[in-house]
Amino acid sequence: MRPVCAALPLLALLAPVPASAADARDAAAVLNDPATQERMADTITALVGAMMQMPVGPLAEAVARIDPSSDAARIPPDATVGDVAGRDPGYAERMGGDVRASARMAGHAASAVATYAPVIKDMARDLLAQWEAERAAARR
Repeated sequence: MRPVCAALPLLALLAPVPASAADARDAAAVLNDPATQERMADTITALVGAMMQMPVGPLAEAVARIDPSSDAARIPPDATVGDVAGRDPGYAERMGGDVRASARMAGHAASAVATYAPVIKDMARDLLAQWEAERAAARR
């Protein structure tokens, strides 16, 4: 009975697989599309680049008024996130590259899920049948 109980979380995880096999194929197609990968990377590069230019001086000033001994008291009024985080001109580009690589890996994973979905569905069905048989046997 213990192995069957241990399999219950697996059954709960696998239950949605049959409904999501088509979604996995759709996700794989989108994530494996080089144009989509580039758009995602370009978007993150632009967002991170813009974020690094955001001013934090006014926020630091407000924090320093509450706690004059905080590090915020030493932040210049015209400081940006990039100034506080440390200037790294290639940071946004590296983040974009990471997103590009992550999208490719997510595409590979979605392709694998779509490929293995029928097998996982059959495994879930078999485990559920075994669990039901064990439950019935335990009630006798």
